[in-house]
Amino acid sequence: MRIAVLRESTPGETRVSAVPDTVKKLLGLGHSVVVQAGAGANASFPDELYKAAGAEISSDGGIGSVDLVTKVRRPTDAEIGAMKASAGFAALLEPYGDNAAIEKLAKAKIDAIAMEFIPRISRAQSMDALSSQANLAGYRAVIEASELYGRAFPMMMTAAGTIAAAKVFIMGVGVAGLQAIATARRLGAVVSATDVRPATKEQVASLGGKFVAVEDEEFKQAETTAGYAKPMSAEYQAKQAALITEHIAKQDVVITTALIPGRAAPTLVTEAQARSMRPGSVIIDLAVAQGGNCPLSRPDELVEVGGVKIMGFTNLPARLPADSSSLYARNLLALLPLLTDKDSKAFAPAWDDEIIKGALVTRAGAIVHPQLAGASAA
Repeated sequence: MRIAVLRESTPGETRVSAVPDTVKKLLGLGHSVVVQAGAGANASFPDELYKAAGAEISSDGGIGSVDLVTKVRRPTDAEIGAMKASAGFAALLEPYGDNAAIEKLAKAKIDAIAMEFIPRISRAQSMDALSSQANLAGYRAVIEASELYGRAFPMMMTAAGTIAAAKVFIMGVGVAGLQAIATARRLGAVVSATDVRPATKEQVASLGGKFVAVEDEEFKQAETTAGYAKPMSAEYQAKQAALITEHIAKQDVVITTALIPGRAAPTLVTEAQARSMRPGSVIIDLAVAQGGNCPLSRPDELVEVGGVKIMGFTNLPARLPADSSSLYARNLLALLPLLTDKDSKAFAPAWDDEIIKGALVTRAGAIVHPQLAGASAA
């Protein structure tokens, strides 16, 4: 199979879908790799490293002659038009956004895979790009918060006096939230966290954080057998809101991480709660691309309200391009056996495999993913 690694065209996107290390492994598996000139430059992987790994460098990535095209983000119209029919395409397709690109992929008869739709099952963990990127986003969120905060995170006892440790509150204990807790703790902060799922209390405690929630009987029954949160009563929501409001007012840094695929991000920090924080405090909103967990946040823009700094980052992994590219490239490498005929090494997806069925967006001229059934490729 011939594989193309394209240069990213989305503004501010510094990642690349293959790194020299994974190129070597792809060649070792019997494939050939064409890298578009400059594709890895922003991630500190110059063309010379790809050449040394055995890749071919091309001005257009050889897009018209390859069997599988890989990117980090969506393809451009020109890229879709240049791909041959029945070629594969794998990227973070942002499938819940503007569906124009997905419709064009279908019309071009491209077999497109959205890495966001990789099922979250144990067999697919090594392919889970959302988790690999969220992990780095959680880390980077704390680093960005520490810079904006302008004070030390750890407690420092000096001859001139003692500096109190920063108080950091993580809202949402998923992959990004857990890494944020771990990172803030390593920096010496006093860390607390909250989540609607009772099972996360143990995870927070295991990382040295304090769990914040109204832990009554309703809360203890708030999770379904599938691991999702149940709707809470209005009475419980009022009690929880009062507790969180009191807690936020005492924090130096609040990091929000709540994202729901295909839906607007839930509000976790209200305007009143943000204004209750002392001047110099920081709010980092990781959900700003989907509307934000704080109504005051703006995409990639620093907002100051009453001395409180509010920053919404739309692409934190791009601020760690070498590491995020390496992890994403490994996610694609792990997926490759399901896209390849074992004997001939040709592009031949395992159409009946639950991972491919879960991630496949377009095939043979149609949009096939059930969650995008409303989109039309006509």
